[in-house]
Amino acid sequence: MTILLASLVPLLPVIAPAPLLPPFGFIALLAWRMARPGLLPLWAGLPLGLFDDLYSGQPLGSGILLFSLTMIAIEMIEMRFPWRGFWQDWAVASVFIVLYIGLCALFSGTPLSLSQTPLLLPQLGLSILLFPMVARLVTALDNLRLKRVRRFG
Repeated sequence: MTILLASLVPLLPVIAPAPLLPPFGFIALLAWRMARPGLLPLWAGLPLGLFDDLYSGQPLGSGILLFSLTMIAIEMIEMRFPWRGFWQDWAVASVFIVLYIGLCALFSGTPLSLSQTPLLLPQLGLSILLFPMVARLVTALDNLRLKRVRRFG
């Protein structure tokens, strides 16, 4: 549910001359997948990517493809490196965020030139810097999810 709510962030009334708002749905997907590897199945990228496509303004199918490929790639990384630390998670997430934003810019259909690509740098920087905060929020929500509400006996 938090990934779906994060995908709705582009609906906020933010006016900027360049892309500035990070892809919170994708960042939340990365955070949940890295915090709880077994929680999301591999096929979860399809419906989550579809929902993100519907509300982000990207062409239909780009989020589906990128979310699904990310889920598969993270699964392969987890098979290779089962024990990871914070810095490795942040580095892996940074690579995926850069690839996601770059590919979304290509899929958007706007003609990109060399003079327009630096416009993506603030969004890239903000997305990479916000990942640890989103991961911390996801961890707090996961602890809340696992907390015992009522005790019998």
